[in-house]
Amino acid sequence: MSTVIEHAVQARLVASAPQTESVAATLRYDRDDPFAVSMAFPPKATLEGNEVSWAFSRELLTAGIDEPAGVGDVRVRPYGYDRTVMEFHAPEGVAMVHVRTSELRRFLRLSQVLVPTGREHLYLDLDHDLAELMRDAC
Repeated sequence: MSTVIEHAVQARLVASAPQTESVAATLRYDRDDPFAVSMAFPPKATLEGNEVSWAFSRELLTAGIDEPAGVGDVRVRPYGYDRTVMEFHAPEGVAMVHVRTSELRRFLRLSQVLVPTGREHLYLDLDHDLAELMRDAC
């Protein structure tokens, strides 16, 4: 069984101008980093023309589907029928995207198969992580 889930979604970029654009984005969950998910945007969706990936907690994504969540760089909240707004805050500005809530729920269900909520600690390799920290310190 694979330890990584990648799930393609259509994200609608929201801008101050009346025009909106859809881009393909990728949600990713890796059992080796059980508390986190990431969302990657292709180069054409970014100011610099490079792929950009944001990492945030799976718990934030889960909570934000039903009620506003997040106070930092990533914020998630429901928006109308079957839409979730994701805001990504950076020094350059704020990117806001709409994603189908049903797609986010599907992704979260797949992640639950790999690592059920509340069991994340069982998938951490703390001995390996500590050894890496100590190796770098010497």
